[in-house]
Amino acid sequence: RYVLCEVLSEDPRCRQCIEDRAVGLAVRDAIGRVHGDYGLACCSISFTVKYLNAYTGTVLLRCRKDSYRLLCSALPFVRQLESRNQRYPCVLNTLHVGGTIRTCQKFLIQYNRRQLLMLLQNCTNEEERQCIQKSLLSCSITEEQSQSGDEEDDGGTE
Repeated sequence: RYVLCEVLSEDPRCRQCIEDRAVGLAVRDAIGRVHGDYGLACCSISFTVKYLNAYTGTVLLRCRKDSYRLLCSALPFVRQLESRNQRYPCVLNTLHVGGTIRTCQKFLIQYNRRQLLMLLQNCTNEEERQCIQKSLLSCSITEEQSQSGDEEDDGGTE
């Protein structure tokens, strides 16, 4: 399964400094604290951070199909990320759980459209409005990589 999350933090430097390694360590630590050695072993078999966008704070985690509930239940216990010997308080908000990267991409596009529409309603001038409308029109998936090994449905193998 693929778990799509966003990093929420009051400190704006947090998103710019996060690395996939730091997210992976924080999530593994939370799983170990919440579910012990058994939960950590179940989730660690194929757990990886597949995608991290530090600009938007979007994180895509991959784990085995039979242990995604353990992963999702431990995510609220991630309270900080450590990067470059600094700790940044943050929260991982689960947005979507999907079977493929493609379904997570589709959900993220719809989620971003909703967020942009909310921003559009709160615009104060015409320049902001045009910028957000341009962003709304550019929300789509391009068919650059039609088939990749990560996009296939996991029929229980992961």
